[in-house]
Amino acid sequence: MDKLHLDAALTPEGWRTDLTLTVDAPGLIAAIDAGPAPAGAARLRGAVLPGLPNLHSHAFQRGMAGLTEVAGRSDDSFWTWRDWMYRFALALEPEDVEALAALAYVEMLEAGFTSVGEFHYLHHDRDGRPYADPAELARRCIAAAGDTGLGITILPVFYAHAGFGGLPPGEGQRRFICDLDLFGRIAEGAQAAAAASPRAGFGIAPHSLRAVTVDQLQALTASYPQGPVHIHVAEQVREVEDCLAAHGRRPVAFLADTVALDPRWCLIHATHADEGERAAMVSAGVVAGLCPVTEANLGDGLFAGVDFRRSGGRFGVGTDSNVAISATGELAMLEYSQRLATRHRTALADRGGSTGRALLETSLAGGAQALGLGPAGIRVGAPADLVVLDTDHIAFAGRKGDALVDSWIFGPSTGAIREVHVSGRRVVDGGRHIGRSSIEARARKVLQRILAS
Repeated sequence: MDKLHLDAALTPEGWRTDLTLTVDAPGLIAAIDAGPAPAGAARLRGAVLPGLPNLHSHAFQRGMAGLTEVAGRSDDSFWTWRDWMYRFALALEPEDVEALAALAYVEMLEAGFTSVGEFHYLHHDRDGRPYADPAELARRCIAAAGDTGLGITILPVFYAHAGFGGLPPGEGQRRFICDLDLFGRIAEGAQAAAAASPRAGFGIAPHSLRAVTVDQLQALTASYPQGPVHIHVAEQVREVEDCLAAHGRRPVAFLADTVALDPRWCLIHATHADEGERAAMVSAGVVAGLCPVTEANLGDGLFAGVDFRRSGGRFGVGTDSNVAISATGELAMLEYSQRLATRHRTALADRGGSTGRALLETSLAGGAQALGLGPAGIRVGAPADLVVLDTDHIAFAGRKGDALVDSWIFGPSTGAIREVHVSGRRVVDGGRHIGRSSIEARARKVLQRILAS
């Protein structure tokens, strides 16, 4: 067993100093002892926070960052962005998917994320035919996570239709489309790959209500009664309108009437859920998967986060399209969006409490639930996933306790992370991932080739 000595750490009981973590072979915290560092313990100098789960990612989209910001001839929206995404997805070979995923995962670790929910819908070869191993690309994502040290919950996506009513898929979607039998083979391979990796888990992801029929959705949830279930829902106003036209009910309400929502569900975005739908989410104990930077980039709208949290709602954050990979960026954007919506400051804080700490702890709990991670935080039984802030950084001058978290999220804190440990293993040192050079070089070659064609 390894021992790590923490100068100061944010634990579920609050801030504590001079703690020694005993980390067992699987990378779990086996014991926490107070007092001076014992002989042979590795010292983590600075303020230690629990690593944050990133509950929603499409890793391959990291290669598109910045490429969709030219105005079109008509009003741009999620739907025009999606057409660009389809074209990019059709250009990728399996090794390209792995290279871009590794780059995204390196950047997540450097940003303070220590696990990811990979909402994986890029399944087939470029011509739309399944690979000899139908789970080829899911395995590539799991391999990229293993190479970088990031924990991953792989969420193979069932995607069968282009719209409500079983609308036939379009040609641009050919790499995504499955029937239930093919999806079963993809899921079987992904689950086996996850089982063979020490920090990988498995769940399923019906893509959206527009991409699955009622019968398919019910069949999926019956076939996979355990583990996380993620779904895009109510992200766009048009989706709400189409769902009302097809089913006479709004998306979250229709979902709740179709399947038994419970705490293993994560409803991604839920941006346009109304008050009654949000109440149903709270009652079922589901997690709202909020992706504030992507939602802003796509012009989706604003989730009613203040009312949701006050009513006991659970949420976590994700980087979604990976247009910008930043734990603090997602948390700050979430808070600022609520301030703009409500015209109040400290929108998601508890009365008299730190905004940053409320965001961090709520997102930690929600993200861990959504990814099926079990106990989270710096506690016995949880993975030793640790983010070490460099308290010598100017952002933290004169700060202590919760002011460190607030200054990390809302202050000029670029470069403020000194180390990141996943399962007790250091993967970021001096703010830089230990394998960044080779991973970045490989991704650069992929992007130069694809974007030159």
